[in-house]
Parts: sequence; structure tokens; C-alpha cells
Amino acid sequence: QVQLVESGGGLVQAGGSLRLSCSVSGTLIGAKTMAWYRQAPGKQREFVASITNSASANYADFVKGRFNVARLFAKNTLNLQMNDLKPEDTGAYYCQAQFIAGPVGTYWGRGTQVTVFS
Repeated sequence: QVQLVESGGGLVQAGGSLRLSCSVSGTLIGAKTMAWYRQAPGKQREFVASITNSASANYADFVKGRFNVARLFAKNTLNLQMNDLKPEDTGAYYCQAQFIAGPVGTYWGRGTQVTVFS
């Protein structure tokens, strides 16, 4: 019954910014790691950024210095602030939650589209 819903995607010019949000049903306390992945048409889904419930964040090399991930526990929300967007950032962005307690397992949202034009 865990549900993850992404929002905030859209069309943006290269160099611009977007903030993605992932709303999660229930508490996030049991989610050891939450992450963002993305997938461009014809490409494999790739890791973008992750953050643990202790606020330890990791980023893919291609987004370091441009993207920031944060967890808002009070709102059961995972955010991804994307700055200096590039056309190669275009793709469907997916929220992932890995629970080690409660509903143990890995859960995915249905994605939100980000399109960056030059």
C-alpha cells in the first residue's frame, strides 16, 4: 500500500532550475534510503541522487554541484533541487524508497517528466 507520487517536472530552458517532489504515503522513518533515478527514451534507468534517514547524501558524478536532495520528514516528502539544467538531463525522473522496517522492500513512483531545451 506504499505509494510514491512525483511532481514538479516540466519544460525548462538549459541553465534553468526545477524542483521535483516525491510525496510518500505513511511515515518515512523506516526508509533507510530514498533516491531519485532518471530514464531517457531508449536509455537504461540511471541513478541520480540518494539520501538516508540520517541525511547522508550521495550523487551521481554527472549531477554533482548542480543537484541537491533533501528529505522533509514532517511532510513525508523527498525533494530534488535541480540547477543549471542541461539538455542531457532530459528524462523521466523516478522516486525510490527502500524500507528496512514496516513495509520492507523497494518502492517506486510512476515518474515525472523533465524536458530541458537549448
